[in-house]
Amino acid sequence: MLSALQNLLAQIFFVSFRMETSSAQLLLFGIAVALANVLGGLILVPKGIHTRLRKLLKYLLALGAGFMLSVTFVEVLPKTVGLWQASARLRELGADLYVPMVLFLGGYLLTQFFEHTIAPHFHLGEEIHSEHLIPARSAYTAIGGLLIHAFFDGVSISAAAAVDARLGILMFVAVFLHKFPEGFTIGSMILAAGKGPKEVLVSTSLVGATTLAGVFVFHFVGAGIDSAVAYALPVAGGVTLYVAASDLIPEVNHHGGKNPLVSLSVFLGVALFFGLHVLLHEVLGG
Repeated sequence: MLSALQNLLAQIFFVSFRMETSSAQLLLFGIAVALANVLGGLILVPKGIHTRLRKLLKYLLALGAGFMLSVTFVEVLPKTVGLWQASARLRELGADLYVPMVLFLGGYLLTQFFEHTIAPHFHLGEEIHSEHLIPARSAYTAIGGLLIHAFFDGVSISAAAAVDARLGILMFVAVFLHKFPEGFTIGSMILAAGKGPKEVLVSTSLVGATTLAGVFVFHFVGAGIDSAVAYALPVAGGVTLYVAASDLIPEVNHHGGKNPLVSLSVFLGVALFFGLHVLLHEVLGG
């Protein structure tokens, strides 16, 4: 599966750089993030691999946090402001950007509600503790809350791509970077609830499929609604900010107190963003 995911990523950037049809590009984006979810869960099954990759997970969390924060503040917020200022109707409705900023806040609070109010047990990271197995209902409730987050991950990719091809690629990378840790979290909760590899596969596939659904629901339905992107992008930005600042950064801080290299990985994620940002502008122009 790892080899298939690598081949798929190569195809994604080939299609993106050639500016092929957006539907094909979005399909590749959706499949890649879904596979990352599944792979993150299944990696727990072979014990040797699980032990090795568990040590790397905290660095991947930090890398994803830095990248997602960069996408939110450097791309999503400016693009949102631009959309609302470019249209006279939206500019009048927005009342000095009041509406898009409320939508941004709404995306943040929506994620808090579904991840930590409906599913209070959820947090990114390993949930397996031999001395303290969690109830199956807690695990499935957490995954239920995560489905809403996963759907908006897909909407984020699609809405960003509708604004600008470069932003679509950057948002895809941002989502992709936290999909493996997300799958790892889902798998560890399922195993901690006393379930087996089959349930891990079903759960991670369901979350991955929900992200793919979010990509295409917005692409085929939302994009056809007037000004839908202007409303969807700030909500997606709020969701992205929540995942980066409230899900990932606390985990980074928890591990970074013992290992400064974990915190430094956040800055590596920022550097990765700017490197890819420059590369995309060189390749795609603009």
